[in-house]
Amino acid sequence: MINYNLQQKENSMKKCKWATKNKLEEKYHDTEWGVPIYDDRLLFEFLILEGAQAGLSWITVLAKREHYRKVFDNFDANKIVKYNQQKIDELLRDTGIIRNKLKINSVISNAKAFLEIQKEHGSFSKFIWNFVDGKPIQNKWKTFEEVPAKTEISDLMSKTLKKKGFKFIGSTICHAFMQAVGMVNDHTTDCFRHNEIKKMT
Repeated sequence: MINYNLQQKENSMKKCKWATKNKLEEKYHDTEWGVPIYDDRLLFEFLILEGAQAGLSWITVLAKREHYRKVFDNFDANKIVKYNQQKIDELLRDTGIIRNKLKINSVISNAKAFLEIQKEHGSFSKFIWNFVDGKPIQNKWKTFEEVPAKTEISDLMSKTLKKKGFKFIGSTICHAFMQAVGMVNDHTTDCFRHNEIKKMT
């Protein structure tokens, strides 16, 4: 009876509108989306996955996430920069990922740019979090429709990263990245995660 009541309570919790379509997105929303991330490897993973999403839905990428980790060496940039044409050809034949040649090649160029930023700034985390002065922005959107697709900060991030050599890094992708890694709290105020995320900062 207790477990049943807990399950009922969990199911009745209000959530961001986008996270109620399927169980995979719901779990991602409930456990990961918006949690502040400072680990370089995981930040790189999200940057690549958000770029892979370009022109597609997030669920498409989310469903392939584990396989992406497998074939891209758990997003180890030091390994990815060494990928040769044979490896690229293998990836292009792999139905478990999004087989877009430009997107696959961008993972390699992005890994190079990522490593350069690490050298220059000590860590990618320090560099990227500087766009929000090292602290998550706490937004207070009442409805999903209010949440912007991009902002002045994501515009600046996109422009800066492009200059650094990154590909598939437009302002909309940058804002989605910022949402995912907790640089902004874009859970709507009626979502149970809004205050939980706020308390993490």
